[in-house]
Amino acid sequence: SCFLRHARSRNYVSESEVCKMESVPLDFGDYHPLKPITVTESKTKKMNRKGSTSSTSSSSSSSMMDPLSSVLDGTDPLSLFAAAADPVATTATTDSTRKKRDKDDSSAVGSDFEPWSSKRGEILARYTTTEKLSIVSGSFFGKAITTGSAVSEKVRTRLEELDDLEEGSQKELLNLTQQDYMNRIEELNQSLKDAWSSDQKVKALKIVIQCSKLLSDTAVIQFYPSKFVLITDILDTFGKLVYERILSMCVDSRVSLPDNFSPESVNDTAKETCLNWFFKIASIRELIPRFYVEAAILKCNKFLSKMGISECLPRLTSMIRGIGDPLVAVYARAYLCRVGMEVAPQLKESLNKNFFDFLLTFKQIHGDTVQNQLVVQCVEIPLYLTLYSPAIDWILQCIAYHAPEVLLTEMMERCKKLGNNALLLNSVMSAFRAEFIAARSMDFIGMIKECDESGFPKHLLFRSLGLNLALADPPENDRLQILNEAWKVITKLKNPQDYINCAEVWVEYTCRHFTKREVNTVLADVIKHMTPDRAFEDAYPQLQSIIQKVITYIYDFSLLFSVEKFLPFLDMFQKESVRVEVCKCIMESFIKHQQESTKDPVILNALLHICKTMHDSV
Repeated sequence: SCFLRHARSRNYVSESEVCKMESVPLDFGDYHPLKPITVTESKTKKMNRKGSTSSTSSSSSSSMMDPLSSVLDGTDPLSLFAAAADPVATTATTDSTRKKRDKDDSSAVGSDFEPWSSKRGEILARYTTTEKLSIVSGSFFGKAITTGSAVSEKVRTRLEELDDLEEGSQKELLNLTQQDYMNRIEELNQSLKDAWSSDQKVKALKIVIQCSKLLSDTAVIQFYPSKFVLITDILDTFGKLVYERILSMCVDSRVSLPDNFSPESVNDTAKETCLNWFFKIASIRELIPRFYVEAAILKCNKFLSKMGISECLPRLTSMIRGIGDPLVAVYARAYLCRVGMEVAPQLKESLNKNFFDFLLTFKQIHGDTVQNQLVVQCVEIPLYLTLYSPAIDWILQCIAYHAPEVLLTEMMERCKKLGNNALLLNSVMSAFRAEFIAARSMDFIGMIKECDESGFPKHLLFRSLGLNLALADPPENDRLQILNEAWKVITKLKNPQDYINCAEVWVEYTCRHFTKREVNTVLADVIKHMTPDRAFEDAYPQLQSIIQKVITYIYDFSLLFSVEKFLPFLDMFQKESVRVEVCKCIMESFIKHQQESTKDPVILNALLHICKTMHDSV
């Protein structure tokens, strides 16, 4: 039999409504990668350099679709800088913003902000490698720059040299030890200074571009934080040289510009030179060197426009989205925060956006690409996650500096949405003010409990919380519960070094808020963990710190020596030099605090024992 089938009637409009993807509101302002854009053509006519004047006329073409250009809002980088350099065109639109920025200028970085220089040595000491490294070296020591009589010849020579750099005039040095690598980077730093002092500016730029490219290489991933420190030293040198060069061109009749100069007081020659640097950098083809070199001279925007820095920071932040490797990207964000805090600490919104962008891409860390890379390099995920700590800690330090308490609440909510990631949680507790953390201690303990321990151990989170509670007091009703929750985790630690690093921090909290009974319990637990296999021999600094904290808070010696486990604790100091130092600390505390004579036999017996130890060492 034959069956006739008829097409069913369909309502395509209603089906489209049901099946279409859910729309999620995104806050990008006016920006959308597929929106129609207007390409603006800027034609600039310039006179001779001496007393030069420039007139700019713009004409708009019809709207056209170009997703690659849309991120620039319709202008290429060269036109963008040229437009920014025209004070007449920008004055009318930026008056209100300028007033706001002038008001915010007072919020500069103070002495309470820990500078990057204080972290540099620690990073270099911590992130080392025994594997062989490689470095790509350009032909930086060969030919000097020729100065032809014709301007076009000079320009062509410089462009050829830059193209020569990017198209293969470099060789790769293989099998370098870490020290060889560091020496080579130092040579490049010196070559940069030498090229600059001999007026070979293109050669200097080539060196900086080549060094910046090294930051895209993660072949020896555990060395990356140290590599970042070494390379950014060169970038900092370059940024300082360019800024001082342009500043020296602003000297008129032997009168230099004041620190808070305005772009209107900068002469045309200095502005033209400054623009030239930005044009050169905008022509760098690869994203990572283009980003780093422009960030290095971010301060030079002051010569062109009062709003230059505030306009560049969001654009540079968006550029980082194009970096695929999450480790490379987070250190790029750290460098942008570092430069931003130096030149415009009041622009906190850009720094916040930088970090929130990082949170949006944080799940990349656990993606297949990263996991495959770690398998190839035989790196475990806990070690890999520690590579992020210096960058995230620095970004959060910049964000948290003089930040309101509400920002911490927002950060905690974002951490919860990411599954209470331990790495982020630890950085948040390290960055924000201790008073803010202490007030939310029970909230943090709840988040720590829910953390996945595979990548970042929980005892490190409790240690970070304990460091905050040593500086600020939590709510009184929560104090005992906080100690119980923390000590339940600490006492289960099998590794003596992990245990003592945490116990040392929480002893101070115990002494601050509790009686001799709780202090005695903690000391007994330390003795129990550190006595087997003479583990105390590898922990003398931490044990000394514990004694110092106990005698700082319990300076009534009749009470101190009634703590049952205090003298047995002293017996762990088997090394004579350390034992004598501890006895000295105790006697100094006694002399300082014991104002009246005493006949207490417990005090007399204990002090006699301590003084005998000191005497026998003479």
